[in-house]
Amino acid sequence: MTRFRGSEPDQDDWNTWMNGVKVVTGAAATVLLGALLATPLPALADTIEAALVRAYQNNPQLNAQRAQVRSTDENVPQALSGYRPKVALTASTGYQYTDVLSTFGGTATQIVRSDVHGTDPPRSAGLTVTQTVYNGNQTANKTRQAESQVSGAREALRVLEQTVLLSAATIYMDYLRDAAIVEVNKSNVRVLDQTLKQTKDRFNVGEVTRTDVAQSEAQLAAGKTQLLAADATLTTTQANFRRIIGNEPQALAPGSPVDRYLPTTLPSAVELSLIENPNVTAAMYGIDVNFLQVKVNEGALLPTVTVQASVQQAYEQSLQVYRQFGASAIAQVSVPIYQGGAEYSLIRQSKESLAQQRLVLEQTRDQTRANTVTSWGQLVAGKAQVASAQSQVTASEIALNGVREEAKAGQRTTLDVLNAQQALVNARVALVTAQHDRVVASYSVLSSVGRLAPQVLGLATTTYDPSVHYHQVRDSWFGVRTPDGH
Repeated sequence: MTRFRGSEPDQDDWNTWMNGVKVVTGAAATVLLGALLATPLPALADTIEAALVRAYQNNPQLNAQRAQVRSTDENVPQALSGYRPKVALTASTGYQYTDVLSTFGGTATQIVRSDVHGTDPPRSAGLTVTQTVYNGNQTANKTRQAESQVSGAREALRVLEQTVLLSAATIYMDYLRDAAIVEVNKSNVRVLDQTLKQTKDRFNVGEVTRTDVAQSEAQLAAGKTQLLAADATLTTTQANFRRIIGNEPQALAPGSPVDRYLPTTLPSAVELSLIENPNVTAAMYGIDVNFLQVKVNEGALLPTVTVQASVQQAYEQSLQVYRQFGASAIAQVSVPIYQGGAEYSLIRQSKESLAQQRLVLEQTRDQTRANTVTSWGQLVAGKAQVASAQSQVTASEIALNGVREEAKAGQRTTLDVLNAQQALVNARVALVTAQHDRVVASYSVLSSVGRLAPQVLGLATTTYDPSVHYHQVRDSWFGVRTPDGH
């Protein structure tokens, strides 16, 4: 390998090269280092908090889940309808023709003939009220079951809220990372292009060989390949940003960790996750639903008591009777003896479903515990990786300066300088990635303990309260319009 010989490289050329390297090293810092170094935010910069608000308000998947919760709310008034009377109004009218010849009597001399014929319009109206007094507590258990379903649906909504907020925070940081990597690679390509020109100039005056030129060309081609790959990754991230948050990313401000909202130790984080994680609480409500289903099915074996009152007014039901009125009040007791065995099968089936749901709860707790430990480990590792990457950047800068000085003295080759520069670029990329992972890991821990919510983060948005719709429809006796007017 030919070293620099003869006259030293022009100092202006070295200054141009190193200015380019500074651009490379500064590009990543501009985007993400502000998260930890308190870089002032641009005047109109979009923040991660604002992005989370937009995702919370406008994400279609989240809004669809809210509609699902509102639909589940209707299970409660449906169950409560078992306590309420059922009223039926009947009415009839029509036309009939009658032709009757009847005889009655004991002997021939006593026979009396009756001849009735003609037309009449029979009509009637009746009202029936039926009230269930007792049905084996099925109505009470169905009501409690519906309320547990509502609570479980709310927890499922919390699960999706946390998923969407975590996805929004992740894609926000992904775009910052990928945009920084693109800028690093763009600057790297500019520096390598300038390096190639300088190497060709030195080759023309005999300072270096064709090997040095080929090495510079190869490094430039590799840099362009890395830039193309980074551009493709950024394009994909931009599309996902639009899908999750709802707008194109523009002037993003640095993101910061949310460690201030986290438990101080891993054991406390695990304990909190087993209490507040919505996956766990949803599974617990699932046990309630299945337990009450057993009670509902057992109620089918118990007697049913109903009371029915009815009134009816009829006109011209026959040619002989013009008007007729009737009223009745009846109490009925129905005791099931045997109905083919289906009700017994339903009871056994619901008991097995209950046992399954209890096992699901244990599985969910184990998975939640594992997720919390994993996220905590990633957070701890992320903090260490940031410190290590910062040290790597500092060491790479010192190494590049040293190689530059040695190359000026003819003790280093063009390849040595190119390798040192690439090492510094890689260190900057590693630092950007480590800071991305550090922020995302803090949001992941907050999600695993069940506290990734607008109230905890202090987001400037109105929090969706599912209980508002529930109370609007719970005691509704009639009406087809939803509370929002549809």
